[in-house]
Amino acid sequence: MALLATGISIDIARIPPEVTIPTLDADNAEALALRALAFVAGDEERLRRFLLLSGLTLDELRDRAGEPRTLSGVLDHLLSDERLLMEFAEAEEIDPALIPSSRRFLPGVPVE
Repeated sequence: MALLATGISIDIARIPPEVTIPTLDADNAEALALRALAFVAGDEERLRRFLLLSGLTLDELRDRAGEPRTLSGVLDHLLSDERLLMEFAEAEEIDPALIPSSRRFLPGVPVE
């Protein structure tokens, strides 16, 4: 699926249409993070802010979109902004507590 005019492609075909995460593991954490990236990239203002704060260029994000470290950064970004976190959780109809729980399965030091 291409997002906006960014050219970012995320293969969400392998992610079930509903984000039901019965057990947390690395695969489910990655799937949730891909949905979070799609959410961020789906709005120009959210995407611009993510790029500014992450230091990534749009081209770098395109190239690294599916990498675990990039996905960690996306979840960290949500965790650093409660309003954004709640908007994402509401849009995906999930418990916001899934984000920090999922973050622990991805590389890097999670934001606490």
